[in-house]
Amino acid sequence: MRLRLAVPVLCAAALLLAAQGGPRAAPAAVTEVAPGPGTLQAALDAAAPGAVLRLAAGVYPGPVTIDRPLTLEGVPGAILDGGGRGRVLSIAAPDVTVRGLTVRNSGLSLAETDAGIFLDKAASGALVEGNRVENNLFGIYLHGARNALVQGNDVIGNRDLRMSERGNGIHLWAAKGSVVDGNRVRYGRDGIFVTTSRKNAFRNNEFRDLRFAIHYMYTHDSEVSGNDSRNNHVGYALMYSDRLRVFGNRSEGDRDHGFLFNFANKSRIEGNLVRAGRTKCVFLYNANRNRIGGNLFEGCAIGIHFTAGSEGNLIAGNGFVGNATQVKYVGTRHVEWSVDGVGNYWSDNPAFDLDGDGIADAPYRPNDLVDQVVWRHPLAKLLLTSPSVRILRWAHDRFPSLYPGGVVDSAPLMRPPRPEAG
Repeated sequence: MRLRLAVPVLCAAALLLAAQGGPRAAPAAVTEVAPGPGTLQAALDAAAPGAVLRLAAGVYPGPVTIDRPLTLEGVPGAILDGGGRGRVLSIAAPDVTVRGLTVRNSGLSLAETDAGIFLDKAASGALVEGNRVENNLFGIYLHGARNALVQGNDVIGNRDLRMSERGNGIHLWAAKGSVVDGNRVRYGRDGIFVTTSRKNAFRNNEFRDLRFAIHYMYTHDSEVSGNDSRNNHVGYALMYSDRLRVFGNRSEGDRDHGFLFNFANKSRIEGNLVRAGRTKCVFLYNANRNRIGGNLFEGCAIGIHFTAGSEGNLIAGNGFVGNATQVKYVGTRHVEWSVDGVGNYWSDNPAFDLDGDGIADAPYRPNDLVDQVVWRHPLAKLLLTSPSVRILRWAHDRFPSLYPGGVVDSAPLMRPPRPEAG
């Protein structure tokens, strides 16, 4: 009789557990760790997998290593200090979380990849969030750590070093599937540098006072979105990488280029804003079969410069506003910059739209033969105000067949786009 009663009771209990998502593991106990020489490494060595270690305010000497899955978190004022030696915090286990710490003062050896936080190949699935990583050679280094998430950190480089001597703020090598989101990076060499990787996403990060904000090498099938680059040498240098999705990014006041595409192919570059670049908003060098649309390139010395091939690109729906030279293209071919009857907006195009369809009534050519001569022979600038040059430009206006080749926009827009980054 007891058995017959027990069976329904057990079934009901099983159904209840299933409805609640199954058995729930008890939350891991929190181990409080006090500052002092060797206390942190001792606590890490004694921790069980899945443990949570919470650091009280104070200074914890490094270097230290995490070699098992656990959570290391700090209250405000918890500081890991490497004392100028090696890697301050090394992670050599999967599923480790590090949050809420100040990590500072790594060694200065580029060859040894000294870093504030170093994740090796075993550190898959790591979460590094909400830390202040300062005065290190490299800030956060993912050396083969796959599927890691680096988010919400402040990474400030070593300002005592020259830019060429610094490491990168966040460095990834063979870190497939990793996401870098919502970080603020300043005073490194490159903000994010990635090489030999795949399926990464860099989103919503801020970059200041760097060489390159984001630097891509040999990294495919990845995303760069919603980032903000200001006052760096180059905003986004994307090289030797295919099938990228680059959208909703901003570059303001970057010195040399807002975007640099070098052997970057089959990518979509859409909804970005480049403004007040001191040299070039965009430079395409042997970058092929990309779709570039819905971007705004404004106030640069050169709006877009493309050369060394750069074949098969679809360039339409962009705005070129107030650039000293809208397009620089040295070539003899005619290159069409409109797609399916939609071209680009040109602020220096004195166009009419009599039928009101938003498309100018006449094609637009951003360059003429004089531009070609000056680019090929810079000393020809001395003749720009001469009567012969004025006559040549007058002849081009009357006889378009004299054009030697270059960009032709057969359907120029009457209004500029509003990119996502605007």
